Order: sequence, then C-alpha cells, then structure tokens
Amino acid sequence: LRTIAKRRLPHGVFDYIDGGAEDERSLANNSSAFGRYEFRPRILRDVSDIDTSTELFGRPMSMPIVLAPTGFTRIAHSQGELAVARAAERAGIPCSLSTMGTRSIEEMRAAAPNGEQWFQVYTWRDRGLVKELVDRAAAANHSAIWLTVDTAMLGRRERDVRRGMTLPPKIGLSTLVDGVIHPWWTLDFLRNDPITFANVIGLSDEDGSSAVNLAEHMARQFDPALSWDDVDWLRSIWDGPIVLKGIQTVDDAEQAVAVGVDGIGLSNHGGRQLDDAPAPIALVEPVRDVVGDGPTIICDGGVRRGSDVVKALALGADAVSMGRPYLFALGAGGERGVDHVLDFFRDGITRTMALNGVRSVDEIDRSLVAAAR
Repeated sequence: LRTIAKRRLPHGVFDYIDGGAEDERSLANNSSAFGRYEFRPRILRDVSDIDTSTELFGRPMSMPIVLAPTGFTRIAHSQGELAVARAAERAGIPCSLSTMGTRSIEEMRAAAPNGEQWFQVYTWRDRGLVKELVDRAAAANHSAIWLTVDTAMLGRRERDVRRGMTLPPKIGLSTLVDGVIHPWWTLDFLRNDPITFANVIGLSDEDGSSAVNLAEHMARQFDPALSWDDVDWLRSIWDGPIVLKGIQTVDDAEQAVAVGVDGIGLSNHGGRQLDDAPAPIALVEPVRDVVGDGPTIICDGGVRRGSDVVKALALGADAVSMGRPYLFALGAGGERGVDHVLDFFRDGITRTMALNGVRSVDEIDRSLVAAAR
C-alpha cells in the first residue's frame, strides 16, 4: 500500500505522510523495535474459534486497534476522514478526528452515525476555542478525547522543508509537473472542494482555502506553556475518558495516573517530533509494571502487522493506534483501501493468535513473547 501510494500521490504529499523528524531514526526505530521481541508459541491447543474482540473504556471493539488522529487527511484522498470513519464503523473499531482534520466533527458523525469516534485536541492559547471544540465533540457523541502533549513546538521535518510543502496543498506553477505525473490525485483534488481546516475558525485566510506555513501556525496557536495543570482544566470541561498522547517515559506515565487520566498513549508522534525518542513498544512493559492494571495503555507508533498488535498486548498494552497504515491505504485506493488494510490487520491478528495457541484477547499475556536472541 505504501508503494502504491508513493506512485499515486505527489511527492510532497507522500513525503508529508511518510516522513519523520530530522534523520528519521525514530521513524525507522518505531517499526523495527517490534522485531526485538519474538513469540513463544504454544502448540496442540484448540484454535478453531479465534475471538479478536475486546473492550476499551467499557465499549466493545472488534479488535484492539484505534485509528489514530491524523491532520490534513484529505491530502491523501478527497473523502479524507469521512472514508476512514465509514471503514472504521464497518470494521467495528474506534476512529479519531484531529483538531487539524479536514472534515468537521459534525460531518464525521454524519458519515458514520453508529461508529465509535474519538476527538483529538491540543491546549491552544485560545482556550475558548478548545472548549468550543470539546463541546462540539460531546454533542456529536464522541466517546473519548486524545490530548496531544508532545507538540510544545513543531519538530523539524526535513522532507517537508526540502519540498517546500504547504498545508493545505495548492496547485500552482511549482506543482504543475508533479500534477501531470500524478493525474489520479490531481483530478481528485481539483474536482472537490478546497481542503480546509474544517474544525477551526481563523486558521486559514478569509476564503478558508489558502495554504499556510505549518510551522508558523504552530508558533501562533500552540502553547509551549502546557503543563499538568492543563489536564485538570480539560477534565473540568469533558466528562468522558481522556488519553494523554505523547507520553515517552515511565515517570510521565506515573504522573499521568496521579492526575487522574484514563489512558496513557505511548507515542513519539510517529517519529515526527523528536528524533531518537524511544520506540513506543519498548515502553509498554516498563510502564505497565509501574502503573499496574488500572489505566488503559495504548501503544501508538510503528504498527505494521497483526503480529505487532499481538506483541503490544502481550507486553501489557490494551490496544494499539495507527495512522500511516490507513493513510497509505487511503492514498492507494480511497475508502476501499482503508477497508483492505483493516481486513489485513484483522487477518494478521487472527493468524498470529492461532499460531501462538491463543484463542481470545484475554489469553494474550507476557508469557507469549520474549526478547529476541
């Protein structure tokens, strides 16, 4: 899917989805770190009936995967978050909408009226706007909030710098050749409404369609003074589960539990913020050992196969979240591509469980994996 997306998407668009910070060591390590664990399969167990279903915050899901919030999703395909929401609803798993999404909270709910949906927020300087967004998410029956905590400032994403990438993208002389080379994306882009920051007022120019420099936007709106007190503030305006997305140390996981958050999102922003940040999968076991069974742990970053999901659960996670796999799928084949990648993960989880002698998610435990030799 990544290979197909690379062929179909303009170079700048693909690199925005695919790239990471600086030398991209964190990006590469997120996925390769799963290879540092090997399975310890049990044999001669009846695995004729495999159940991949589980619960998160008391709500059922068909498999332990949450589709992570991704900004500017319509750069991969004109349907963007709407296609993702419909596919997630069919698959029976939660999907997430970013504050920087290209479809609105209300559009996403209308697209998948019965789907499990989460909303992602930053603590911007304009707290009134944050509250407005949270209130809209509650009205649209979004069941959980991600609070992203690893964006005190924007990481240096050098592929975007080299490409001169603007968000939303614009068609002009500088992109004409790229557009001719990638006609599928270009026609899709031109035939649909301009890409806008659908949830946010005042980030684009008056017509809502002008491109802005992402680093300048971050500098204007994102609050580097974010602190643990802001978690208390978010709790005061939101009654549902809160997951801190961007925890990268055991100490911060302990602090998150101390301030009463419901979920710990072990994440380095897909390797897009701080290069040489720890791989999320490497944090799962030490964090679970310290925080105990109470808080929900979600491993976000580097998941590429069903076997990765099973490893994360064996080490102590309750679920994984992923963004790039469904963005590659969206760029490769639109909504059908997202359906395909979710089927691919479901099949991979089922096969991995069967080959390890495990029949349900509840049976996945620490005995299933060991450090690779």
